[in-house]
Amino acid sequence: MAMKQAATTAIRALSSSLTSHSSPLLRHLHASAESKKIVGVFYKANEYAAMNPNFVGCVEGALGIREWLESQGHEYIVTDDKEGLDSELEKHIPDLHVLITTPFHPAYVTAERIKKAKNLKLLLTAGIGSDHVDLNAAAAAGLTVAEVTGSNVVSVAEDELMRILILVRNFLPGYHQVVNGEWNVAGIAHRAYDLEGKTVGTVGAGRIGKLLLQRLKPFNCNLLYHDRLKIDPELEKQIGAQFEEDLDAMLPKCDVLVINTPLTDKTRGLFNKERIAKCKKGVLIVNNARGAIMDTQAVVDACNSGHVGGYSGDVWNPQPAPKDHPWRYMPNQAMTPHISGTTIDAQLRYAAGVKDMLERYFKGEEFPAQNYIVKEGQLAPQYR
Repeated sequence: MAMKQAATTAIRALSSSLTSHSSPLLRHLHASAESKKIVGVFYKANEYAAMNPNFVGCVEGALGIREWLESQGHEYIVTDDKEGLDSELEKHIPDLHVLITTPFHPAYVTAERIKKAKNLKLLLTAGIGSDHVDLNAAAAAGLTVAEVTGSNVVSVAEDELMRILILVRNFLPGYHQVVNGEWNVAGIAHRAYDLEGKTVGTVGAGRIGKLLLQRLKPFNCNLLYHDRLKIDPELEKQIGAQFEEDLDAMLPKCDVLVINTPLTDKTRGLFNKERIAKCKKGVLIVNNARGAIMDTQAVVDACNSGHVGGYSGDVWNPQPAPKDHPWRYMPNQAMTPHISGTTIDAQLRYAAGVKDMLERYFKGEEFPAQNYIVKEGQLAPQYR
């Protein structure tokens, strides 16, 4: 019940930021009241779908909006089959009006797919992070791209804190010992540390980065952050975080480095061999942002050499990660599938946000301003 109330609260919060006038482009976008074809691409839950009635972020749950959409005469198709010319998604590209997808099982919306999608008007991300869309192509085609800003920032920040502790305390070798019937305290303790007193830096201090810094304060760490914008001075003082204008100057100071920047043309491959070499030897890296921010092989080489003492995250390039992805097999990694932002609580929030935007779309109303990633041919500042 509490989780459903949280979803209702999320919709009300989103409604409060409604702007009063629709732009000419959006009025054109929403002009037709006829039935729409809406396609959702999510991961399949299989036997797990029935285990939790609030598991709405999967194919079977369909964001909990199927009955609502179909009662209004819209066609709603949901699939996990998204890759290749013979995929289920590809069959619907030519005549769909709205595509909903998720960072956890992204439908890659390329320039080629956009060109084929003659009826496409709206691309919605159930969650945050819309880099699976060719945003420049979407802008050029006059499409609207939006996401549920803020829907899973708490979920991701909590997950990042967990991963920091897992790496610092050298948790996984101990877990594997128990599973394998072993007992070797020295095999764990020789590289287990306290978090207190360590220097933690975040590359990016947006909604998730700020929440992480706030959660780290009680651990008495030295907190650094690099971003294109400084945190509000009062909040910065409250957290006790120090702004680092020069990323390369921050790197050698950090015992732990957390990646919290969106994937853009500027950040793609940002952490290549040369930049990783500037980090402190033995640095622990957590990346729940996007896998393509890292040079895949450079991370593997640094973990093998010991220059990176541990690497953890839930984002890969590509996703889903193939079985032979080298991050699966490098030493001192604590990787998982892309799960940090798809907790049940987060699913309820981003499902509510998607429904809210669809309601606005059908009525010809504007979305909350912070949700737009592409609007009227312009990209949001963080993607420019």
